[in-house]
Amino acid sequence: MPRCAQQFQRLDSRQTDNSENRQQMNGEGVIKFGVEHQSCSLDSRRFGDLACRLVAWREILALTGLVGRDPRRYEGAAYGNISARVGRPSAGLGRRAFLITGTQTSGKRSLGLDDFALVERYDFDRNNVSSCGRSRPSSESMTHGAAYDLGPHVRCVLHAHSPVLWNRRHELRLPQSDPSVPYGTPEMAREVQRLYRDGVFAERRILAMGGHDDGILVFGTSLEEAGQVLLTWLVRAYESECHGGVCAIRDA
Repeated sequence: MPRCAQQFQRLDSRQTDNSENRQQMNGEGVIKFGVEHQSCSLDSRRFGDLACRLVAWREILALTGLVGRDPRRYEGAAYGNISARVGRPSAGLGRRAFLITGTQTSGKRSLGLDDFALVERYDFDRNNVSSCGRSRPSSESMTHGAAYDLGPHVRCVLHAHSPVLWNRRHELRLPQSDPSVPYGTPEMAREVQRLYRDGVFAERRILAMGGHDDGILVFGTSLEEAGQVLLTWLVRAYESECHGGVCAIRDA
């Protein structure tokens, strides 16, 4: 058993929050699809190593404020999520299984395998997700599924929240989803696929979610590639804050 997977059982179970109340206030993190979820322990021998890698990249995103929980943002609701494909690359559409952080886990100080869900199926027409694990899947699971359906080369999806990158989306010429389309819905899933067909999202591997304040979606052929894409565009956004050697970078 991987060392990291063994440590999953030693997480602090005393952490509690009022995330459900915060979700009701501002809509952040609300699951908008039907979930057929089986509560069970995920096999650490199969998923432990991948979970360790996801946790490592999630830590980088947390340190840069791209995922987490901040009482000054979104009325304290947790934001951001991360996933990676599992199983056969050639699996059929709607059946490309992936491991994803559980709903409202982004604000936790440490994550373990029990904080992930395995999404096994997703159906845009039925607006339904089938999953298992100790945690229910992220509210963005439908959107992640849409990204994985783009092709077997998509092996990782990151959903981050970055005010500086989102506010510079037009200047950076990032592809953007229709602002009238809410996150976590079949309509958003179809927007992901439309933008990919248009070509810019396929080339840049990043898009801004027009109807989801600060929302950014990135995909990659690996966790490392997706992470590098996100951080590269974040740096470009900060560079655009500087003009003639005078930088106006400030806390987001």
